[in-house]
Amino acid sequence: MNTENVDRLVLLGSKGGPAVRPGGPWPSSSLLEIGGRTIVVDCGLGVTRALTDAGVSLKALDLIFVTHLHSDHVLELGPLIHTAWTAGLATPVTVFGPPGTGHYWQCFCQAMEFDIEIRIIDEGRPDIRDLITVEEFGEGSILDERGLTVTSLRVDHPPVTDCFALRFEQGGKSVVFSADTAFFPPLAEFAKAADILVHEAMLEEGVERLVARTGNGARLREHLLASHSFADEAGRIASDAGVKRLVLNHLIPADDPAIGEDDWIDAVRKTWFGDLTIARDGLVVGLGGQKAASGEETA
Repeated sequence: MNTENVDRLVLLGSKGGPAVRPGGPWPSSSLLEIGGRTIVVDCGLGVTRALTDAGVSLKALDLIFVTHLHSDHVLELGPLIHTAWTAGLATPVTVFGPPGTGHYWQCFCQAMEFDIEIRIIDEGRPDIRDLITVEEFGEGSILDERGLTVTSLRVDHPPVTDCFALRFEQGGKSVVFSADTAFFPPLAEFAKAADILVHEAMLEEGVERLVARTGNGARLREHLLASHSFADEAGRIASDAGVKRLVLNHLIPADDPAIGEDDWIDAVRKTWFGDLTIARDGLVVGLGGQKAASGEETA
């Protein structure tokens, strides 16, 4: 548990895409603890276990944000909430997501109706459906509550139109998540002077091997090139925004044995010369110059 109440970012799942492979990293999810709030950003496969490994009590779930409805960002949203409920969650949780998030939650509850109903009767639990509020958002202001403000920017992630970068501000600190996006210059203004920019990144030399291993050929290659950013493009956004630290996350590929951290650093250093973190599962990044509790690495 984060008993020191240190504001921190924890990269729970660091890979781009839904596939998992033996010994490899897990899909997209992050924990942001800021101003006493416990915020989950995206809920890819593995988020529940990763939160507990980060020392977070599932009963402390507070706010959940989903950037878009690709499976590597939303697949474990329902299971996370349900598992927190079985662990004793009894306080309200608000889920913010793009249009369609409410439909996902309703369908999840329908699929789990037998289990939900029997646990309410047999174990005396509150109705999980009464604890969860889903707020669907578009571009602009999402939340202004107890000193925490959250705003969104629609980014370029075809064919998904409702995909949003998120900016969290609390107590003079700011963290921006790019979400999944092709190189998108307006993101620099959105991330202006942020303490941390968490930006997706792709490495050109790994794309062909990834496509060959996955087996979707030209169609997958076409999607990756049209919908994601190369590491040097993420660096350009960070430089134009004047952020304090760039965190490369949602790495594509993240599990290629021929690619190491130095390859990511070399690629991004073409355009970004400031503080840099290359994501890996469980990595902790402190906010506002604070020393992280464990495991922070910088380059």
